[in-house]
Amino acid sequence: MEVPLNAQYIRNMMMGAHLIHDHIVHFYHLSALDWVDLVSALKADAKAASSLAQKLSPWERNSVTEFKAAQERLRALVNSGQLGVYASGYWGHPAMKLSPEVNLLAATHYLQALEYQREINKVVAILGSKTPHIQNLAVGGVANPINPESQSTLSIEKLLHVKELIDKVGDFVENVYLIDVAAVGAFYADWTKYGAGVTNYLSVPDMPLDTKGEVFELPGGYIPGGDLGKFKPIKGFRDEMFRTSIKESIKHAWYNGDWDRHPWEEETVPKYTDFQENGKYSWVKSPTFGGQPAQVGPLANVLCMYAAGHQPTVKYANRALELVSSLAGVKVGIEALHSTIGRHAARAVRCATLYQSLKRQWQLLMDNLAKGDYQTYNQPVFPKGVQQGFGFHEAPRGTLSHWVVIEDGKIKNYQAIVPSTWNAAPRNDKDALGPYESALIGTPVADPEKPLEVLRTVHSFDPCLACAIHLLDREKHEIKRLKVL
Repeated sequence: MEVPLNAQYIRNMMMGAHLIHDHIVHFYHLSALDWVDLVSALKADAKAASSLAQKLSPWERNSVTEFKAAQERLRALVNSGQLGVYASGYWGHPAMKLSPEVNLLAATHYLQALEYQREINKVVAILGSKTPHIQNLAVGGVANPINPESQSTLSIEKLLHVKELIDKVGDFVENVYLIDVAAVGAFYADWTKYGAGVTNYLSVPDMPLDTKGEVFELPGGYIPGGDLGKFKPIKGFRDEMFRTSIKESIKHAWYNGDWDRHPWEEETVPKYTDFQENGKYSWVKSPTFGGQPAQVGPLANVLCMYAAGHQPTVKYANRALELVSSLAGVKVGIEALHSTIGRHAARAVRCATLYQSLKRQWQLLMDNLAKGDYQTYNQPVFPKGVQQGFGFHEAPRGTLSHWVVIEDGKIKNYQAIVPSTWNAAPRNDKDALGPYESALIGTPVADPEKPLEVLRTVHSFDPCLACAIHLLDREKHEIKRLKVL
């Protein structure tokens, strides 16, 4: 079935805004403190920190006033003894190596990022009625009526506000996020040697530009063994390579059996056995692509788009690598991205690329509305008999695919293979390590009692085990009852 162009653009903008929100939050609020010592920032010279920031970027909020204010906020928290989200940091850890001024720079931008992640989330809320758990997606399009004159619909005024929010946050992404990641990467250049792990990279095309979902703005594909020259494109939802190459193994997962199957042929029957070093030790299944484990996520996405010659990706990746090279005093190439710190750099590059995509999607929607086309929904017609299908999306943590078998109008089988399933996978049916496990091999640990370095690598994937594990209670025990008003 076809989806109206307006619906595609609205969906794309919601996805793009959500992705940017997720990437900003991941770096600043979920993983930056693996590298940044906030206690050290209290010793910084705010004027020197501001001067350094102004040399790196024209960001208008790199003023001495902003840096002093951020430092005082941190000092007040420390003096109060109630550190809140900062309470469990590895302050003073021997693996921390940033100067007090660089720590203050990052800490100031941490606080500013709280504002900008909220602004981009407003785009999702305006287009999706709320966030999280948007309300407007429908089989056949979106539920957004469009009327340029009516405030009760998606109006021109609301769309202009969306554009303002996109550009406001885009300024932060280009002049703060991308710069900060490059700067931290330069100071931790030794971390380009650690955390590569599995270098088979998988991503899928995204942001459909036509009604049939056959043309995409952002390319996807597969890279074996980290060799960009062997990039194989994945072209769309009918791609034979993607459809036939994916299997999941439960040899080392707590499910009944020991099989390696295609998603359409899978089952999810729990069978917990406790931890077995050479047997089952995880609730996560083990996906493979062409029989091999694969890494998904912003690094895989950026490398595939770079290999495909996607110009915004090439531009931002080269910009980031040039800044790292300048600060580190040594030439850093694309191969440095195969690492723990490289995953953070790739996420920033992807975020900037998504900003450009958001601007384009907004303009495409406005151009289509100018033609008098306000359609956002097509009534679906469901086919008879047995149907097999799948859909995919390049989610914040990487390739997400859902697989369904429908028989006589009812779902017979449904499997979701989410990004953290790929990355957090235990050993597969051939006992090959998954990306997390493989990436940790060779990681230096300065203090075994405080293994900050292990967290750095795992956090660089943006893990979500709640996403990776899907269980069904066949006994139908009541877990929680909610009253919906």
